[in-house]
Amino acid sequence: MADSLDSFVERLLALATVDGDTGARRLPPERELCEALGMSRGALREQLAVIERLGFLHRTQGRGTYLDTPSYGFVRTYFTIARSLGYIADSDVTEARVMVEEAVAEAAARSATEEEIGGLREALDRMYAGERDGDAARIHEADADFHRRLLDIVDNPVLKFLQEGLRRALADDMRARRESAARERAGIAFDRSHEDIVEAIVAGDPEAARYAMRRHFGIADDQPERRTVNG
Repeated sequence: MADSLDSFVERLLALATVDGDTGARRLPPERELCEALGMSRGALREQLAVIERLGFLHRTQGRGTYLDTPSYGFVRTYFTIARSLGYIADSDVTEARVMVEEAVAEAAARSATEEEIGGLREALDRMYAGERDGDAARIHEADADFHRRLLDIVDNPVLKFLQEGLRRALADDMRARRESAARERAGIAFDRSHEDIVEAIVAGDPEAARYAMRRHFGIADDQPERRTVNG
């Protein structure tokens, strides 16, 4: 019976040579792999092709075949097709985004550096500039950059994987919310809700950051009592 894909990858990892400088996992030539794994060349190539399509394997001419950090192409395709088939609804995307963004804001308030906060402020400045100039594309780009920077502060590969997989759906959700704010002539107020998030992060107040993010999404509830961090 053929190995499951995850078992096959575990066996590949045991045979890979790790580059001390880059950490890249280089696989032996196909002939050696066939002998070590007890597989025909056809079966081996079929399994390697699946891993390659998933983004975990790449081949470099003249250098060899490597197991590597995954690309996001496959997971983007997965989520795109799932939306097309109706398995994931737009409301599911919005709900998931709220939950993730709340947690990200809370975590960012615990760890953001001055440089990272400066990046958030720079994105916010571009939003305001776009509002002044009536440049919708510039506003949307700055808005998306603001939320990407928040996620970068947290630096969690699982969240990054989900965000990249849902990139198109998240961009659609963000654009729809921005267009709704524009129709209601509430663009500046919408941008200021980002500013509230930044201020809570600057204060190092995770609870306030979570609350500010909820307000950003139009979720009204009682504001938590401010408390001094580390005090």
